[in-house]
Amino acid sequence: MKSVMMSMAAGLLMTTAAPVFANDSVTAIANDPGQWGMQLGQYDGSRYSKLDKINKENVGDLQVAWTFSTGVLRGHEGSPLVVDNVMYVHTPFPNTVYALDLNDEGKILWKYQPQQNPDVIGVMCCDTVNRGVAYADGMVFLHQADTTVVALDAKTGEVKWSVQNGDPAKGETNTATVTIVKDKVLVGISGGEYGVRGHLTAYNIADGSMAWRAYSTGPDEDMLVDPENTMVLGKPIGKDSSLNTWEGDQWQIGGGTTWGWTTYDPELNLIYYGTGNPSTWNPSQRPGDNKWSMTIMARDPDTGMAKWFYQKTPHDEWDFDGVNENILADQEIDGTMRKVLVNFDRNGFGYTLDRETGELLVAEKYDPQVNWATEVDMNKDSETYGRPLVVAEYSTEQNGEDTNTTGVCPAALGSKDQQPAAYSPDTGLFYVPTNHVCMDYEPFRVSYAAGQPYVGATLSMFPAPDSHGGMGNFIAWDATKGEIKWSLPEQFSVWSGAMATAGGVVFYGTLEGYLKAVDAETGEELYKFKTPSGIIGNVFTYENAGKQYVGVLSGIGGWAGIGLAAGLSNANDGLGAVGGYAALSDYTALGGQLTVFAVPE
Repeated sequence: MKSVMMSMAAGLLMTTAAPVFANDSVTAIANDPGQWGMQLGQYDGSRYSKLDKINKENVGDLQVAWTFSTGVLRGHEGSPLVVDNVMYVHTPFPNTVYALDLNDEGKILWKYQPQQNPDVIGVMCCDTVNRGVAYADGMVFLHQADTTVVALDAKTGEVKWSVQNGDPAKGETNTATVTIVKDKVLVGISGGEYGVRGHLTAYNIADGSMAWRAYSTGPDEDMLVDPENTMVLGKPIGKDSSLNTWEGDQWQIGGGTTWGWTTYDPELNLIYYGTGNPSTWNPSQRPGDNKWSMTIMARDPDTGMAKWFYQKTPHDEWDFDGVNENILADQEIDGTMRKVLVNFDRNGFGYTLDRETGELLVAEKYDPQVNWATEVDMNKDSETYGRPLVVAEYSTEQNGEDTNTTGVCPAALGSKDQQPAAYSPDTGLFYVPTNHVCMDYEPFRVSYAAGQPYVGATLSMFPAPDSHGGMGNFIAWDATKGEIKWSLPEQFSVWSGAMATAGGVVFYGTLEGYLKAVDAETGEELYKFKTPSGIIGNVFTYENAGKQYVGVLSGIGGWAGIGLAAGLSNANDGLGAVGGYAALSDYTALGGQLTVFAVPE
C-alpha cells in the first residue's frame, strides 16, 4: 500500500481543481449553530458560534439551568457534543459515555461503559483525561485510554465496531479525541514519555479497517512523504529527511506523538495536526534536529500523503510539544488576503502560516516572559530561516547533563498546552488561554525499556518572575501582526478551552472553577460563576427549543491539576507540576460535573 501511495505522490500533492467536501453529516451539523457537533466547533478549529441570544447585553444575567454528575473524580477535558437534541457526555478513565435527551430533562438514553485494564492508568502521562467523542453518520466515536477506537450507534450505544490503535504495554495510550474527515476516522497516539514512535492513523468509518498510517519519524515510506514534493519552508524536504537527523535507530523510540487536535480545509483537502516532543527529554542523548517531532503537518486525508511540514522547535531541549491546535482563517496580511493557519505553540511563539504552502508569515512571542529564544529567524536568505534563535543560558543541552538550567520560560507545559484557543471572524482576533509559568530543568541519562518511563529530566515549576504574580493570562491576539491586543491576568494557568460567539462574548474557565464571560473587543469581564471543581474542560454552546445554553465540564486535573487529581504531594512529581500548582488545593477540590447555563426568561 505504501509503495503505491509513493508512486502517486506527485499528483496527490497538487491541489485539485474542484473542491473536495467533508463528511456530509459532520458538515451539516457544523453549519447548524444550534448544535455542537465537533470538539473544536467546526473543521477550521475556530470554536466560534453564530448564536447570539446570549450576548454582551444579557450575559451578566446567566444562571445555572441544570447540572449533571459524571460519577468520575479526575480531570475533565474536552466537552460534550450536542446533535439532534441529544447530548453526548464523556468522562476521564474509565471513559464512560452518556447520551442525554435534552427534550426530556436530560434523561439518560444510554450509557456505554468500556471494560479496560486499569493498569493503563499507570502508563498515562499527566492524568487520565480524555478530550471527548466525535460524531458522524449516526455514530459516536470514542478513543479509549487503552487506545481502543470504538464506533457506537448514536441511538442505542451499541458497539458497531472497534479496533486497537496501540499497545499500552509499550507505553502507547490515548487522551485525545478523533476527527472525522469524509469516510475516515483520524486517530493519534500518546506516550512520548515512554519512547513511543508517534503516528496518525486513518480508519474507515464503515468497518474500522485501516486506510493508512503516517509515522512522525523514520523512513520516507513510513512517514508518507515524497522527498521532492513534500515541502518545508518552500523547499523539498529531500530524501531521508528524518533519518538524517537522528543518531542510528533512535527514531524508532523518538516520540513525536500525536495527542493534540486535527483541523481540516475542505477546499484544499488538507488536514493539519502537530507532533510532540522527541524522546528522551535529555537532549544530549539524541543529537540532531530530531525530525519530524515538534512539527505542523499538512496531509491529504484520503491517502495520508504529506504536502508540507514546518518544525517549530528543532532538537527540542525543554519538552515543548508541538501538538496544539491549528486554527484556520482567512485574514489580510500586508494588504493581501491569505488562507492562514494560526498556531500557539508550547514554546511560547504564535505562528501564522499560509496553510496551502506552509510559508511562514508571522512568528512572535505571545507571552512576553518567553526567554529560551530571542526570536524566530524570518530572513529567508539566512541559514537559520524559520528556526528559533536559542539563548545559551537557557539551553539544557549546552549546559549539559546533570546541570540544573534555571529560570527557563516557559515551563515544559508551555505558554499554552492543549487547551484550545478560539477565533472570532467578527473581531479578527484569537482568544488564547495561556500559562505564565517558568521552570528549572535538569536532564540526566536514561535507558530505554519498553513500557517504562523514558523521561530523563527533573523539573520544578513556578510563576513567571517580575510579572503579575499569577500563573496565567487570557489574551486576545492579532495573528496578522503577532501582537497582544489585551491580556487578563489569572492566578493560575488558564487550562480551559475558549469559545467566541456572535454575541460579542468570549467564554473560558479557570483552574479555581470559574466560568468567565468577557467582552470580545475589550476583555472587560461581564460574568463569572464558580462551579464545583476546577475547570479544564472546553466551553460549548447549543440551542434547545429556541433557547441558547452555554455549558462546561468541571473536574480538576490534567497536567496542571495532577497533584489534586492523583493525590500527589512531592513537589517534583507530575513532571514538576505538583509543586508549581500546590496552592490549587486552597481553592478547589476533586469533582466531575457538567454545568449548563442560560439567561432566564
